Amino acid sequence: MIQSLKYFFSICFLLSLFFAKAQEPNTTNSIKKTEVTKATPPNKSEKKLEAVTKDTIKPKTDRYGIIVGVDLNKVVRSLYDSDYKGIGFVADYRLTKKIYLYGEIGNENVTTNDTQLSSTAKGAYTKLGFDYNVYNNWLDMENLITLGLRYGFSTFSQQLNSYDIYNPNPYFGQVPPIESGKVYNGLTSSWAEVAAGVNVKVFNNIYVGFSLQLKILVTNKQPTNFENLYIPGFNRTYDGNFGAGFNYTVSYFIPIYKKKVTPVKTTPKK
Repeated sequence: MIQSLKYFFSICFLLSLFFAKAQEPNTTNSIKKTEVTKATPPNKSEKKLEAVTKDTIKPKTDRYGIIVGVDLNKVVRSLYDSDYKGIGFVADYRLTKKIYLYGEIGNENVTTNDTQLSSTAKGAYTKLGFDYNVYNNWLDMENLITLGLRYGFSTFSQQLNSYDIYNPNPYFGQVPPIESGKVYNGLTSSWAEVAAGVNVKVFNNIYVGFSLQLKILVTNKQPTNFENLYIPGFNRTYDGNFGAGFNYTVSYFIPIYKKKVTPVKTTPKK
């Protein structure tokens, strides 16, 4: 009985070895098949899909052109102020990604009433300079926050409307104003100014903005009998060489060409 059990277990052991040996080539074949299937190249349809997706991704571009606008501050003031008539036009030309060339022309007719005299300044002015955009736009935004330098020049005339004779002892009453009407032509002034402004795109190609200017006179040709109380383009002098200005503009962007944006390559830190 024991001998028969030994023979039985021996036969079972041999059969198990046989079956294990028979299964080895099947597993290797399956491994080889999986490796072959993994290494198979993509078919033509997959290549076409990759090509289509690459073609649909367009490179990012920046628009370059000129922004032309009108100074609404001068237009609105001409409507409600009887002593003022004026208009001004501004323009920004995009030279590089951050730098814009700036130009402005205008005409003003202003009557200034001081304590002892009244005069009317009438003439034209022009400004040239540049603006630097300090704002980094997101995606396709084209807004501007600028700092700029300009140089202005004005040619104008001054009309002395009336003046008072100074009386240090007004015991017998004040002398009434004396009407003059004398005109002084051929007057000129020039100045330098620092400007800070904002220009926001509210609709397609339409901008709304404002700017503040601080100015200092460089040259100032004045009449012989009195000072220039107001200079077109410079504004009120306030008995000194310093001045200030403000404008509110509505502009339209005229695109001229586009330039491809090159992505900035960043080197990974070690």
